[in-house]
Amino acid sequence: MRILVTGGAGYIGSVVAEELLLAGHEVVVLDNLSRGHREAVPKNAELVAGDLADRNCLDQLFRSRSGSASSSASPSTFSSSSIDAVMHFAALIEAGESMKTPETFFRNNTANALTLLEAMLAAGVKRFVFSSTAALFGNPERTPIQEDDPLKPTNAYGESKLLVERMLAWLHRIHGLRYACLRYFNAAGASRPDKGEAHDPETHLIPRILQVALGRADHVQIFGSDYPTPDGTCVRDYIHVSDLAKAHLLALEALGKQQPDSKPLIYNLGNGQGFSVKQVVEVARKITGHPIPVLESPRRAGDPAVLIASSEKIQRDLGWKPEFPDLESIMESAWRWHRSHPHGYGA
Repeated sequence: MRILVTGGAGYIGSVVAEELLLAGHEVVVLDNLSRGHREAVPKNAELVAGDLADRNCLDQLFRSRSGSASSSASPSTFSSSSIDAVMHFAALIEAGESMKTPETFFRNNTANALTLLEAMLAAGVKRFVFSSTAALFGNPERTPIQEDDPLKPTNAYGESKLLVERMLAWLHRIHGLRYACLRYFNAAGASRPDKGEAHDPETHLIPRILQVALGRADHVQIFGSDYPTPDGTCVRDYIHVSDLAKAHLLALEALGKQQPDSKPLIYNLGNGQGFSVKQVVEVARKITGHPIPVLESPRRAGDPAVLIASSEKIQRDLGWKPEFPDLESIMESAWRWHRSHPHGYGA
């Protein structure tokens, strides 16, 4: 199949693009490169530098016409073969930032997803894999979180993703769109020593901790130490990015086997136990041999105390099984990447 991967120059999208190529698919990456990196895109993937807000770019891409994607996109020639499915990763992801400028997240994450879906439907593309989030659940009523638990986001980031899931349900009901939503929280680790996480600014915990070990920061900041958890810090699950990528491919394969009236695929992805911020710091100290000083700061708005997502359903239905279930192996792979690329891509 020929798969369009939006946000394929980003952390998770680029790893999924590589897995798709290894599985024998053709890959077109659409990314505006505002947060992604050209260097992260697999060599055998076609890169279209365009924006999801540009409907003309999307229409040209789905029609597979030759020429540039849009006036604002870099020159690119589209292949003559059609797009069979879309895997959608392009989004703003900083939950804390979403509580400062929620309108930006609704425009980028929700409105742009609708533009993409409209272009898909107009082109007759009916398979869609959505990179969702466990932030949909807000402060969960139980852990590990099950797929049918109440959806009550506590930040605008989670709400922006939930609105996309609600749109997908209606498009499935009315237009027969076949889709999968994969809800996970903290992707971590590196798929290869030369391919890893690089955000600017960096807001994810593990990279921020490792920046201290590399001497690029004096300390790591912990937001909130008075949560109702064993050590007072937030608890999250951490999933290796390669395991996430494999789950996306399994979901894509399952959509290909579905009948038009089949139910959407909704899956949580988690390690089933979760680790506190302080526990993550301790593992990093062990892996790096660095003391990693900590500065405790007040809570951030919208941060739930505990988010641990059960992955029993996807394991049962699709046979997904994480190859890197422990935090130490995740941290070790991340450390290899950051140590060899202390300034990220192109440094």
